[in-house]
Amino acid sequence: MRHTIAVLVENEFGVLARVAGLFSGRGFNIDSLSVAETQEEGTSLITLVTRGDDAIIEQIIKQLHKLVNVLKVTDMQEGTFLDRELVLLKVHASEETKPELLRLVEIFRGRVIDVAPRSYTVELVGDSGKIKAVLELMRPLGIREIVRTGKVAMPRGTQG
Repeated sequence: MRHTIAVLVENEFGVLARVAGLFSGRGFNIDSLSVAETQEEGTSLITLVTRGDDAIIEQIIKQLHKLVNVLKVTDMQEGTFLDRELVLLKVHASEETKPELLRLVEIFRGRVIDVAPRSYTVELVGDSGKIKAVLELMRPLGIREIVRTGKVAMPRGTQG
């Protein structure tokens, strides 16, 4: 099962390396990773997605708590949360495919951010289900390149 884990850390040299090392040292994979400063000076939030059963996730969380510079660890599976990912797609754009491409961009509330003679670059933001759906629909049009951010997540409402 996939789990989204938020790790609040002190923003210091080597913290990300220690977190990533914990995963590689124990043979766990990180499916997605995103790091950025928070509203509190000197702290960053690491949002990562990993797979494992409840026992494995519990072990990962316990090990994360033991790391120096880790302030808080939250398994986002425990409550409802909002998550988003940013994707930039460079898609083949011929006279035949442009109308369909623009229709899909509109349906998925994306934006064309660059136009070249034979391709459009599209920006899309959404949860993993939306991103997966748009990629499947755009593949027949000819995706030339995909760049994705890692997932970012936040508890809904007053949680957290």
